[in-house]
Amino acid sequence: MTPIEPVYSTPVLLTIAALAVLLLLILIMRFRLHAFVSLVLVSLLTALAAGVPYAKVVPTLMEGFGGTLASVALLVGFGAMIGRMLEVSGGAQVLADRLINKFGADRAPLALGVASLMFGFPIFFDAGLVVMLPIIFSVALRFGGSVLTYALPAAGAFAVMHAFVPPHPGPVAAGDLLGADIGLLLIVGLVLAIPTWFLGGYLYGLWSGKRIYLPVPELLGVDAAGTEKGPPPAFGRVLTILMMPLVLIFLNTGLGTLATMGLIDGNAVWVTALRLIGQTPIALLITVLASIPLLGQGRSLADIERIMDRALAPICAIILVTGAGGMFGGVLRASGIGQALAGSLDALGMPLIVAAFVIATALRVAQGSATVALTTTAGLIAPTVAATTGLSEFDRCFLVIAIASGATVLSHFNDSGFWLVGRFLHMDEKTTLRTWTVMETLLGSIGFTFALIGWWLL
Repeated sequence: MTPIEPVYSTPVLLTIAALAVLLLLILIMRFRLHAFVSLVLVSLLTALAAGVPYAKVVPTLMEGFGGTLASVALLVGFGAMIGRMLEVSGGAQVLADRLINKFGADRAPLALGVASLMFGFPIFFDAGLVVMLPIIFSVALRFGGSVLTYALPAAGAFAVMHAFVPPHPGPVAAGDLLGADIGLLLIVGLVLAIPTWFLGGYLYGLWSGKRIYLPVPELLGVDAAGTEKGPPPAFGRVLTILMMPLVLIFLNTGLGTLATMGLIDGNAVWVTALRLIGQTPIALLITVLASIPLLGQGRSLADIERIMDRALAPICAIILVTGAGGMFGGVLRASGIGQALAGSLDALGMPLIVAAFVIATALRVAQGSATVALTTTAGLIAPTVAATTGLSEFDRCFLVIAIASGATVLSHFNDSGFWLVGRFLHMDEKTTLRTWTVMETLLGSIGFTFALIGWWLL
């Protein structure tokens, strides 16, 4: 996207940016206008207010929107299909049962958390939680104690994977806007997500369960996933589907690293071919195709087609909101607002990674959506990232994690996850604030701490 010569001074451009964000929040929170419509409208008004020539307004909007969707739509779509196949096949139950048998009754919360971490890779937060809830309640009834002991480690696992790890839309969109390598981001996200979950999700869940007793809600026996059931897949098949994209993507990243180090010829045909199948969209496509024979046993091809078709409908809104967030970021970059913000941050002396976390936190608290906070913040700081020399691929990944951490903290009444968890566990608003909100804040704070350490060390 070719930047347009700024029409106004830096103070005016920053004022326009502040008013744009304020208008966005008012439209979403006060007038309950859908985030997609709000982002498109605010992007248009911002372009006009910033002095973008009329003839270039629509091309600027479309370029920002289309550029984001080009990378996001494929990853999110394939990820949703994989998740749906795992959900419908009963793979969650198979994995949870195997882990509980391995970990033992005393570590049932740990087993549920590990299962949720594994299923949190392809399955989005709300879908994953719904799938796991009957299993969580069954385990809680079997071993006793507060349902929080079992539910919070699982919910925290889905939350941190949704925020930190591709192919979830937030980190994918932020990574694309900041120019991060998605394969490396997946690895970095996983490495940071696991200790973040252990400290802020698992340990806090155990502590919270001892302090607050909640009985198991009467949901047991209800098919919460609302899907048709077939013969459950073997554990090995479930594990294969979960590990396949990770192995393929790591193949691409690993060969790229070896080529950079000069240990192999990066232009060799076998290297480029293996790196091709390790590109994230191709890796996920291969995994989708593999899930048909591995997880679709006992089902006709027509049934599998219907399952995958149903997987796409719920994510359309997510993809459109993500693309609109990219549109807003494109306008900020093209109009010169992003450069003005970059210069102001430099003048304040605030480290870029700290500024990213602070901006994401403010947006998260104000409007509730982690995805909107992620994409908007990434769009705001993208020009600064582009203008900053010496940033490594790891630095860009740590920036994405910092933004994701800020977009995770302080979940409250304007966050759908707040109500989802609260209602499923039969908690009142005060108890939800004492448990879910505190856990989300711990996850975000710990994740940012790890990202900051990585930023300074690597």
